[in-house]
Amino acid sequence: MPAEKSMTFVPSAKRLLRRLSPYRGKLVLIILLALASVALSVIGPKILGHATDVIFRGVLGRRLPEGVSLDQAADAARASGQNNFADLLLKSKPIPGVGIDFHQLARILLIVLGIYVVASVLSWLQGWVLNGVVQSAIRKLRADVEDKLNRLPLPYFDQQPRGELLSRVTNDIDNISQSLSQTLSQVLTSLLTVIGVVTLMFVISPLLAVVALVAVPLSFLITAQIGKRSQKKFIAQWQHTGRLNAHIEEAFTGHELVKVFGRQREVEAEFEARNDQLFKAAFGAQFISGIIMPAMFFVGNLSYAVIAVLGGLRVASGTMTLGDVQAFIQYSRQFTQPLTQLASMANLLQSGVASAERVFDLLDADEQVPDPSPAVEVRQPHGRVEFEHVSFRYHPDTPLIDDLSLVAEPGHTVAIVGPTGAGKTTLVNLVMRFYELDGGRITLDGVDITTMKRETLRGEIGMVLQDTWLFGGTIRDNIAYGNPSASEAEIHAAAEATFVDRFVRSLPDGYDTVIDEEGSNVSAGERQLITIARAFLADPSLLILDEATSSVDTRTEALLQRAMAALRSDRTSFVIAHRLSTIRDAHLILVMERGRIVEQGTHSELLEAGGAYRRLHDAQFTQAAVDLDSSDGGIALAGAPAQR
Repeated sequence: MPAEKSMTFVPSAKRLLRRLSPYRGKLVLIILLALASVALSVIGPKILGHATDVIFRGVLGRRLPEGVSLDQAADAARASGQNNFADLLLKSKPIPGVGIDFHQLARILLIVLGIYVVASVLSWLQGWVLNGVVQSAIRKLRADVEDKLNRLPLPYFDQQPRGELLSRVTNDIDNISQSLSQTLSQVLTSLLTVIGVVTLMFVISPLLAVVALVAVPLSFLITAQIGKRSQKKFIAQWQHTGRLNAHIEEAFTGHELVKVFGRQREVEAEFEARNDQLFKAAFGAQFISGIIMPAMFFVGNLSYAVIAVLGGLRVASGTMTLGDVQAFIQYSRQFTQPLTQLASMANLLQSGVASAERVFDLLDADEQVPDPSPAVEVRQPHGRVEFEHVSFRYHPDTPLIDDLSLVAEPGHTVAIVGPTGAGKTTLVNLVMRFYELDGGRITLDGVDITTMKRETLRGEIGMVLQDTWLFGGTIRDNIAYGNPSASEAEIHAAAEATFVDRFVRSLPDGYDTVIDEEGSNVSAGERQLITIARAFLADPSLLILDEATSSVDTRTEALLQRAMAALRSDRTSFVIAHRLSTIRDAHLILVMERGRIVEQGTHSELLEAGGAYRRLHDAQFTQAAVDLDSSDGGIALAGAPAQR
């Protein structure tokens, strides 16, 4: 994606419009339709002016005696001191003694009706084509955002609140769609209307046209000054919208914890604070941009009043016909109306561009290192994993893993233990290439994983996390997610091997039971079993279990240990565990502290060594007896005097 950043209105607007460039042909058609529609709409008042002239000419003709010439009538008026009336007669050219020509009037009105009907049809067709262009561009934008999300590295999502990211992908893109749909057609039509109206105003009366044009710089000055102030408010509005969404998503996702710890008031207070911030930003944006419309009406009414007075004087002096003045007044309205519409579109346009800035900021985010081309593949994977002097840190100034080396042989189970924050999960994330190394390399069967496609690498790895995640769908679909091409028999076999089958058959719909997005209609342990069945069905050459049995009961855990032993029998496994009872049979146990392997060996070897592993073991399996002395509230530990 382009590296340019969109932090101001004009660059962001240009970049947004460039997304319409693939539809040049349709855009040309839209412009032609708009030209034709506007041309017909603009010519209408001029023709209606002729109808007014027919009526006015008939009214004047009725007042003149029949049989006299127009020149005689004008001379008679001058003789009586009515010079202006004489000029009016010569300009209007009535036929003395003849009234309104209704046949000519009807013909003119039918022509105008036909013109306006055709103009409306062309305008509708233009809107239909434009809407298709805008929605196609927005569909492409959504696809680009989706593709971008798949190319972003995991650290980007670690740094972004989920609600804020969802707001950009949904609310902001919808706002861009609405803004483009409502403003592009209006802006194009308004600009063409201004050009056509100004042209005809100069044709009718250059003097009045100059008077009308005085309002243009004043209108643009007002719009520009107000627009500068409202743009900042619109950006703040959508930023606060994203933050409020992030808070709501977080609060409702963890609503059980909120209730358990009695934090409803704090959550509501935080919501009120963020909601007030959004209210102030939205109110400021809409209020400031809303000033544009009344200001434009005021300028337009001033121009209308001046034109009406000057036009009346010119009709009285005989320098203009009444129909031309009527047409000019209509044009003055048509002239100020598109300017007012442009001003009213300013708030929508600014809101859309503000959303576009946030979406472009997502599109401009640094992507993960691209896959190599050509990529290397492991033709016959055995699962040998080797860390060679690996170094990694999440933050440049915070060391985590430095110069780590280890080898996991094919078919072996490598257990990783250690205190919280020691780097256990980070180690397996590096194998998955969720993060890129700062130094050293990791090989799979002798092939550097950075020379492989991520899809190929991860296709060889099955992973069961401590935090389970199920998709909205049936239990069958969730298990089959590990291998979409699996048969019904293979899905059932995986479910039976991981003890999913025994609880699924007790459900009314069995494997067709629909799980909601949160997986709330099955227990935490059952969710864990389904994720293990998913990994079982994938049949990977490398298996990663990150505290995979943390949510199941002791009996089920014992059964799962047998299932996972069978699952690990012919593949390399990395097992992250806190309960040491689950890894006693591991071929190699790594004890990590602060990103370093401080001990490694088998269960019995590490116990005999009496080091860090022995301390972890004793902490779990050697519990002090606790005696509560109810008489004085003291607590006595076995082997220690009571503390009073």
